[in-house]
Amino acid sequence: MSRLILFLSTFFLTVTVSAQDIILKGKIESNGMPVTKANLRIVELQRSAQTNAEGEFAFVALKAGKYQIRITAVGYQPQVNIVDVATDTVLNFMLLERKEDLQEVVITGTQKEVNRLESPVPVEVYSAKFFQKNPTPSIFDALQNINGVRPQLNCAICNTGDIHINGLEGPYTMVMIDGMPIVSSLSTVYGLSGIPNSLVERVEVVKGPASSLYGSEAVGGLINIITKDVGKASSLSADFMTTSYLEHNLDVGFKLKVAPKINVLTGINYFKYGNKVDHNHDNFTDVTLQDRISVFQKWNFTRKENRIFSLAGRFLYEDRWGGEMNWTKANRGGDEVYGESIYTKRFELLGNYQLPIREKMFLAFSLTSHNQDSRYGITSYIAKQNIAFSQLTWDKKINNHDLLFGAAFRYTFYDDNTPVTFSAPEKTYLPGLFVQDEIKLAQKHSVLLGMRYDYNSNHGDIFTPRFAYKINFDETSILRLNAGTGFRVVNIFTEDHAALTGARDVVIENDLKPEKTYNVNLNYLKKLYANNGNIFTFDVSAFYTRFSNRIVADYETNTNQIRYDNLDGHAVSRGLTGNLDVSLNFGLKLNAGITLQDVGLIEDGVKTQQILTEKWMGTWSASYLINTLNLGIDYTGNIYGPMRLPLLNEFDPRQPYSPVWSLQNIQFTYRGFKNFEVYAGVKNLLNFKPTRNNPFIIARANDPFDKQVQFDANGNAMATPNNPYALTFDPSYVYAPNQGIRGFFGLRYSLR
Repeated sequence: MSRLILFLSTFFLTVTVSAQDIILKGKIESNGMPVTKANLRIVELQRSAQTNAEGEFAFVALKAGKYQIRITAVGYQPQVNIVDVATDTVLNFMLLERKEDLQEVVITGTQKEVNRLESPVPVEVYSAKFFQKNPTPSIFDALQNINGVRPQLNCAICNTGDIHINGLEGPYTMVMIDGMPIVSSLSTVYGLSGIPNSLVERVEVVKGPASSLYGSEAVGGLINIITKDVGKASSLSADFMTTSYLEHNLDVGFKLKVAPKINVLTGINYFKYGNKVDHNHDNFTDVTLQDRISVFQKWNFTRKENRIFSLAGRFLYEDRWGGEMNWTKANRGGDEVYGESIYTKRFELLGNYQLPIREKMFLAFSLTSHNQDSRYGITSYIAKQNIAFSQLTWDKKINNHDLLFGAAFRYTFYDDNTPVTFSAPEKTYLPGLFVQDEIKLAQKHSVLLGMRYDYNSNHGDIFTPRFAYKINFDETSILRLNAGTGFRVVNIFTEDHAALTGARDVVIENDLKPEKTYNVNLNYLKKLYANNGNIFTFDVSAFYTRFSNRIVADYETNTNQIRYDNLDGHAVSRGLTGNLDVSLNFGLKLNAGITLQDVGLIEDGVKTQQILTEKWMGTWSASYLINTLNLGIDYTGNIYGPMRLPLLNEFDPRQPYSPVWSLQNIQFTYRGFKNFEVYAGVKNLLNFKPTRNNPFIIARANDPFDKQVQFDANGNAMATPNNPYALTFDPSYVYAPNQGIRGFFGLRYSLR
């Protein structure tokens, strides 16, 4: 019996000792290279290890069981692995580099491919994943999550809008696809709608003037939409989303190899919203009804020595309308039932060809055609704009000089049914020459000098110099100083939607002169890598822009008119903006930004705040992935300070300033299916609408044709018993979407 007890004791002791002596070891690599100083942590045991110079690690004296191992390393994406250990085990792990590193390539700041750290111009980069945190049916809506950028609705009825950057209005922002300008004048209102999100690789944003490289419209900033490389795109992708407002959006993308050296990428976007909603009971649609289709195709041609040749084209058709709830197409253009109906057809052709010579020279071109047939009540606006653009650049390095020479030409044809083109269509020629030299002064110091000369066939010579200084303190921090001038040639009928609504008469006081700007921007960027794998990125800028010949819309002198003239004085846009990005090793990512800005008009020593411009704004996002559940959570939002609003007169009962308001959203994404993602969430969690604390948004919604309004000898509305505030019909009082809380659901598919 004693021998049996001794045998059993020895057996159990041997098992126990062997169970505690299991060894888990292995190696961590990335792209075939060992990853040193990577941190590994067994969550259940709270034990940690670190890789050596060969990328090797080891855990000893483990018990058999299933463990969750979390791996973090500076410059690599965090990784969580579930391992089942029964005996001594050898495991090798592969880590992926972080794409959001400072070494990512950007092109918008200098028209050259450089990494973010080396660019003398600060460029913000937002990936397609960033915009998926708050899915939207268009790029226009998606930009609301970028600090310092605000999509502004300009009409409470047809919901057309533009993009404000650092408080400057939409016509001051140039929008491009793959570096080619697609939005100019007339198409500013619609150009950001219908770009298939499935084809967007990233969006690069430059805040501040860049006329010395890109010419007119690049006064306030640049938005460059970079489409996916055909070779790297998914074979098939699809994204369908619907909301409780019955908005339906479908994105489809696919690629084909039509010949051994020709690849084609196609994207289709379809958006449909046909649900009439009038929650504020003013008998007008709260949200514009839309039916939009867009087709985008990109061709890549393989050439010798990897020279570039690509062609892209886009077609967009949109039918949108808003107005009284009983409006039908039979009422279009009539004076019985008010409606704003807009038919838009748009064609784009973009190309980039590298010349077959030893020197690095590129010929880029774009052709756009924009046709618009609109009715704003009884006012008809029918316009056509064609733009041909070409640019030849020569990229040359000589010793410590990185040179870029360029010659550009733009031809604009514009015709409409307004008095602007009564005698003949407008034809504008804009040839230009530019040169840029980035000089490497020392290992950490460089200077960029640039200048551009343009000749406008209507306004003559335009000269815009540029200066930038950059110092790299180390591999993770940089200071940039940018200064220069900008210009903008204006056509109010193609840029200011308020001039087209028919609610007011348009008065142009004098011949409008081109606007000119002088600007300076100081930017500091710092990235911190903690030993535990946490990453912090700080990006802070101060900006100042001074305008001369600023063209201002006067809504207040006469309530029945919009009067345009060059400002007899100057305008100023100045402020501070900062962003903080945090990536924590347990999977939480945080992003927050704030912009403080002062945008005002100074005339006769008196300064006034620009209408529809907030003094401060903030954005944020928080993302967390629960690996065990394959569930991602995204919480996004923005907040805006008060902005001055366009009242009709001193008796107008609507609020003269907007309140502090915020749009917040939450999304849950399940990634447990192969090639599939399912997402759902809630938009506008606070259910904010501009109707809050306002008696109405649209003035005289009960009399949209002013049939019951009495006017005095000067054309101003008079107070009467049925019009006690002396108002006229006016839909220009709008600062936020009139769309409340709503749920959304979507499916996303990708086949590599």
